[in-house]
Amino acid sequence: MRDLFPIRLVGAIGHIGLVAVLLAVTAGCGTKPPDPKDYVSRLAAEREAKDAQFLAEDEPVPKSRKAQLLPLAYFPIEPDYNVPAVLKPAAEETVVLMPTSTGATRRSRIVGTMEFVLKGQPLKLIASVDAEASNLDLLTVMFSDLTSGTETYPAARYIEFQRNATGIYELDFNRAFHPYCYYNESYECPYPPPENRLKIPVRAGERLKK
Repeated sequence: MRDLFPIRLVGAIGHIGLVAVLLAVTAGCGTKPPDPKDYVSRLAAEREAKDAQFLAEDEPVPKSRKAQLLPLAYFPIEPDYNVPAVLKPAAEETVVLMPTSTGATRRSRIVGTMEFVLKGQPLKLIASVDAEASNLDLLTVMFSDLTSGTETYPAARYIEFQRNATGIYELDFNRAFHPYCYYNESYECPYPPPENRLKIPVRAGERLKK
């Protein structure tokens, strides 16, 4: 079975405390907030580059589906869906068997929980890493939400990060993407854990073609 991505492959705090920590860290960086226009332009350019790559290569989108799926469909870019998050490390990283789109299981290492505030609501998502991957610093958050199955791929969407020493991450739902099994059923895609099934609609990132 082919890999999912052959091409590229703190303690507990309350809502107010989480907001305070994130604001303090952001302020301490001494950098100005990104210009929304620059952010939108940069993200739009990244999406165009991804379309060009998928069009030029035979994988993950097979030739028989390129006309149907490309260019990829997205929700409008909304900067408010790009939020800071604190990674609360797991007391002990454990390897679990994740169900996948093929019916098999896949070994994933649970590294911790991303805690963040999205549109005023405190939320959490488990972050993991493929236990068999060569790069154990490539973290993935797999999630579903109230758009799953109607506006987005039913199983999940993913966001990826490079592990860092600060524990502070940019959780950008505008960069949420469908796993490769959406384009090609021969790919094996892990499903998110039950804790990552958000009870809100997340209308950001990749969506189904209308």
